[in-house]
Amino acid sequence: MLNRRQRALKPGESPYRALLETMELTNTRLTLQLINDNNKVRLLLELYRLQGNITRVKINELKPLKPRYEVPDVLIREPTTEPLSVLSQDENGVVLSLGVESQRVIISARPFRLDIMEGSDVLMSLNSRGLLAFEHLRMLLGHYLNSQTQQQHLSLWLYFSGEKVFSLTDVGCVCSSGPSAVSLDFSLPGVEHVYGIPEHADTLRLKTTDNGDPYRLYNLDVFQYELYNPMALYGSVPVMVAHSAQRTTGIFWLNAAETWVDISSNTGSSETPQTDVRWISESGIIDIFIMLGPTPKDVFSQYASLTGTQSFPPLASLGYHQCRWNYNDQEDVKSVDAGFDEHDIPYDFIWLDIEHTDGKRYFTWDPHKFATPKEMLQGLMDKKRKMVAIVDPHIKVDGNYKIHNEIRSRGFYVKNKDGGDYEGWCWPGSASYPDFTRADMRAWWASMFAYDQYEGTMENLYTWNDMNEPSVFNGPEVTMHKDATHGAWEHRDIHNLYGLYVQMATAEGLIQRSGGVERPFVLTRAFFAGSQRLGAVWTGDNAAEWGHLKISIPMCLSMGLVGISFCGADIGGFFKSPSTELLVRWYQAGAYQPFYRAHAHVDTPRREPWLFGPENTALIREAVRQRYTLLPYWYQLFYRAHVTGEPVMRPLWVEYPQDLATFALEDEYLIGRDLLVHPVVEEGARGVTAYLPGKDEVWFDVHTFQKHNGAQNLYIPVTMSSIPVFQRGGSIIPRKLRVRRSSTCMEHDPYTLYVALNLQRTADGELYIDDGHTFNYEKKEFIYRKLTFANKVLSSFTTDSWIERIIVLGASKPSKVTLKTAGKCLI
Repeated sequence: MLNRRQRALKPGESPYRALLETMELTNTRLTLQLINDNNKVRLLLELYRLQGNITRVKINELKPLKPRYEVPDVLIREPTTEPLSVLSQDENGVVLSLGVESQRVIISARPFRLDIMEGSDVLMSLNSRGLLAFEHLRMLLGHYLNSQTQQQHLSLWLYFSGEKVFSLTDVGCVCSSGPSAVSLDFSLPGVEHVYGIPEHADTLRLKTTDNGDPYRLYNLDVFQYELYNPMALYGSVPVMVAHSAQRTTGIFWLNAAETWVDISSNTGSSETPQTDVRWISESGIIDIFIMLGPTPKDVFSQYASLTGTQSFPPLASLGYHQCRWNYNDQEDVKSVDAGFDEHDIPYDFIWLDIEHTDGKRYFTWDPHKFATPKEMLQGLMDKKRKMVAIVDPHIKVDGNYKIHNEIRSRGFYVKNKDGGDYEGWCWPGSASYPDFTRADMRAWWASMFAYDQYEGTMENLYTWNDMNEPSVFNGPEVTMHKDATHGAWEHRDIHNLYGLYVQMATAEGLIQRSGGVERPFVLTRAFFAGSQRLGAVWTGDNAAEWGHLKISIPMCLSMGLVGISFCGADIGGFFKSPSTELLVRWYQAGAYQPFYRAHAHVDTPRREPWLFGPENTALIREAVRQRYTLLPYWYQLFYRAHVTGEPVMRPLWVEYPQDLATFALEDEYLIGRDLLVHPVVEEGARGVTAYLPGKDEVWFDVHTFQKHNGAQNLYIPVTMSSIPVFQRGGSIIPRKLRVRRSSTCMEHDPYTLYVALNLQRTADGELYIDDGHTFNYEKKEFIYRKLTFANKVLSSFTTDSWIERIIVLGASKPSKVTLKTAGKCLI
């Protein structure tokens, strides 16, 4: 296997040296050749200084037998370069200026090594442990298929090529030009904490992998995943964030093939802390972006400049979503919708899973159970509610199915290694898979969402892309064979990109159907770097267990750190049946996570929120209502995420980067900078201990308004109604306290401003208002106001949505209050 073959390489002196005489420096890049002294193969190193304190390093074969895959469509544009200059050069290496203060790059020649320095400090080293490996493409001694003789032939070829094959099963991981893996090691002096590389059901702080498996990035349909495990899950973002009290940096490894990440650390020794990371990918090239911070928010901005920011979602999608596999028919939908009204629980979206289709044929409706979908959608629209229906990328092979016939006739399916349409087994039975790597295929797919193509749809129907890893029930690891082809490329080269492309085409379809007016909402299970531009993700097929509730926090925090803010977990757990206590606690925790959806497996008992007795219904109702009162704050934070790339849900260390006590916290988090949340995630809990950061901060319990000083661990007794949430002193948070049946019904309701005082600083906040659903904000059709409270004066703004009340936390009772509005003075 790839990871075993590559991990057999141990740290030591690298066989690669830099041929300094080949160095060429232009205004935009440096190039030089590297040579492997063992096999004399030459590589081409390219180095770029990019705008915004980013360094890009690319390594490819100098003269490959054929082109190696370079990932397209992830970067939002070709990055802007800045001039490089040589500071010094001799036979041992070259020193280049990065133009920022005393930052420079040192390229050592023998062995090849690259160090990024600031003053006397090494920020990051590449190949300092000698683990650069670049398996060059070679001519096979003959074609191989599946016979044992031919596999043995290939094994001998690999052996004589210097490759160690552990068994014949490894041959299946070898592409048609031989093994083509790439790897490189990075050393991070002074760093003990690294984060990111989702998706894994693991701790927020990444663990060392010396005595176990590396973290794996390979999008897979995983049935009931294990917790605290580096196994691959549904999505992959090859971005790691390193943080210390002195600096934050990031590594973006732009490769869409199966990737492994090894982490080792000397934590606990008397030496200066250091973390070493090794990236290994099955194919492609080495293309890395080193984001040099120095602050967490600088790294977010740097990554956003490369891959874009979180898409700005429609306001309604920040409300509550009700889903299960499956609501049976239109009457069932109508009954569930009415149940929310009867029990006074707001919601915005009801969802339909695969059973709503005609025999798992996507873009269709079951003719008996959903015979009049427009009537159903109109009923929801009349209540200012919406629906999501699933559209998966496996297409039933059926000559009577329009979508299949169109894709086949246009030649848009992924091909097998013999050139025929690739077929696998999924929900409809025999299925083929559209080649979403093709722009013309994506354009055609987008056109299928037009109202005259996707019959029965209306503007309040949105889309869910599931199974887009892609899932192939009879494929290796329940996914597509690596030797399937996408034009000139094998599936192994593009695997982790497939889900991004599916969501890209779907989101474009929802935009186009409205003539480019309406913002889309598309949920995806598989994702990659750049998926944040396209919509929301969720943590996949979790289970109704306390451990899964608890792990949802670090999983979503990890995604936020690499740009994907719109994240949530299935409320109550997808598999199994939650206890009432677990269900209530999950509704409470989910109310304070970005994507808020309940979902359940078809074989589980129904669990609409009113089915567990009046007392539990009241607790769930209160959690959902808390979510709706905070929608103005959520919306403003998503606007900021869209503009800046900052995560909406963030670890405490993002705002308190020098506070060592925050670096490993994962049971509490911040929403924006001003709300601290510590959900109750332990069964039978009677209290939680929350760390309140900041020695100069004060924090107010949002329920009792009790004031607490920062820089302390606070024990909080809890009952079943408790959701521990604190507002930072010195902040102003807008809410809407008139909760109605959906967010759209609250559009023109008044605001209440919660002003939390810190006597050492001015209180400030923000409010963002637009129409909630179109792209008109891009034409500056919005209100965006800074709010300040200083010297006992609150400065506000003019808007159609009026301020109903102002609640000041931490103030003594005033003798009088004066309100100035439009030149008038009211006392």
